[in-house]
Amino acid sequence: MKTYGLIGFPLSHSFSKGFFTEKFEKEHIAGHQYETFPIPAITGFPALLAEHPDLCGLNVTIPYKEQVIPYLDELSDAAANIGAVNCIRFKDGKKKGFNTDVIGFRNSLEPLLQQHHTKALVLGTGGAAKAVMYALQEMNIPYMVASRTPGNGTVAYSSLDQAIMEAHTLIINTTPLGMYPNVDACPEIPYEFITSRHLLYDLVYNPAETLFLQKGAAQGAAIKNGHEMLILQAEASWDIWNK
Repeated sequence: MKTYGLIGFPLSHSFSKGFFTEKFEKEHIAGHQYETFPIPAITGFPALLAEHPDLCGLNVTIPYKEQVIPYLDELSDAAANIGAVNCIRFKDGKKKGFNTDVIGFRNSLEPLLQQHHTKALVLGTGGAAKAVMYALQEMNIPYMVASRTPGNGTVAYSSLDQAIMEAHTLIINTTPLGMYPNVDACPEIPYEFITSRHLLYDLVYNPAETLFLQKGAAQGAAIKNGHEMLILQAEASWDIWNK
């Protein structure tokens, strides 16, 4: 039996387990299973590997995308540049970290881009934000980063004015704000300056339409949630494990 899985904490809402279990059934991939491994601290990672020596691949979710790196033998270029890992391949006794969020995000975003989507506003500064920034760099889209607290090249939500909002027609929420069950939360940006020229992209997929996306749609913006990105990054993980 080939075992794959997901580490993170907590793991009450795991997209990956459902996705891969369904994939194995639908595509008649026998002898494969996908499990969730909630570990309360990353220091439990070596014990998990010792307990499951047959692991073929792991996905990594919050809060361990950055914390897991010291436990790995190698990193892909993207993972090294981003400083975050969401996919681990076990091969020839080595643990190599990859970042498939970049692939999922880029492939999901590109078909939606219009000629006027020339600048992006990235909301949040975590591991997911780093993957988004890396993808934007690959696509040659300049970006500004905003969060609740400014610093290190990051501006505060409160300092976003009409000129900034109108110039940055692509707005990406990389924070968990608005994710179920906290559906009444959203990044505190001036939504009144959003127009029909804007594209709002939310990495959150549950609920399908977050308050962030609802507020954008109310202003006539195009919107997209993170569901397709998740599917694409999961498929990218599968490709990496089976290379």
